[in-house]
Amino acid sequence: MSDTIRLSQARRGERGVIVQVGDHCHHDEHALELERRLLELGFVEGARVELLHEGLLGRDPIAMKVDDMRVALRRHEAAGLTVRVERAPALAPAPVSAGRVPA
Repeated sequence: MSDTIRLSQARRGERGVIVQVGDHCHHDEHALELERRLLELGFVEGARVELLHEGLLGRDPIAMKVDDMRVALRRHEAAGLTVRVERAPALAPAPVSAGRVPA
């Protein structure tokens, strides 16, 4: 199961793949500059990300793993990245065979 969210909405431990960088709004100079900087840092479509740490105040900044790098961003910067989050399926308890007692 997977959901598409803004990276700024992710919680610690979540993993996913970047599906869009920026909002593609070519009228906003600030948005274009932020998109360019994110691309330079390695936030490209198809890159795997994992949220490693959240700051104490307002959960900001966030630290994440981007492929093999570690990067910190503010949440308002991470809002420019759309990620397909890979949610782990619920684990079923391991079956216990009849006649055996787990140690």
